[in-house]
Amino acid sequence: MSRPEAVDEGIGDAELADRIDEYWEWVAVALFLLTTVDVLTTLGAAATVGVDREANPFVRWLLRRSLPALVAVNLLAVVAGTVGFRGVVATLRRTPPWLRPYYAVVIEAWLGLLVAAGLAVFANNLAVIVFGESLL
Repeated sequence: MSRPEAVDEGIGDAELADRIDEYWEWVAVALFLLTTVDVLTTLGAAATVGVDREANPFVRWLLRRSLPALVAVNLLAVVAGTVGFRGVVATLRRTPPWLRPYYAVVIEAWLGLLVAAGLAVFANNLAVIVFGESLL
C-alpha cells in the first residue's frame, strides 16, 4: 500500500516508543481491574450473597472448586493478555509511520474499553457486596 501524498509523516519511532510505554501502563491497569480487583470483589460478593448468585457460570464453577483454581485461571488470563498485547505492539512497530496514528486510535479505544469494562465489573461486584443486588 503506498502512502497518500497529503498525509503527514505520522508517528515516528521516538514518539512510538513513548506511546508503547504508555499503552503498557494502560494494559497493566486493565489487567489489574479485570483480574485482581475482580477476584477480590467476586470473593466478597460470594461471601455476601452466596456462590449461586455469581452470574458467570465458569467463575461459579471455579468458586465451588477451590480458590487456587480461580487464582490460576486469572493468572493464565494475565499471561494470555500480556502475550497478546505484545503481539499488538509488534504489529504497531511494523506498521508504516503514516498509518500508525490510525492503528494507535484503535489500540487506544480498545484499551479504554478494557479499563471501562474493568471499572464496570468492579462497580457491579461492589453493588452486590454493599446492596446485595447486581447492577445488571
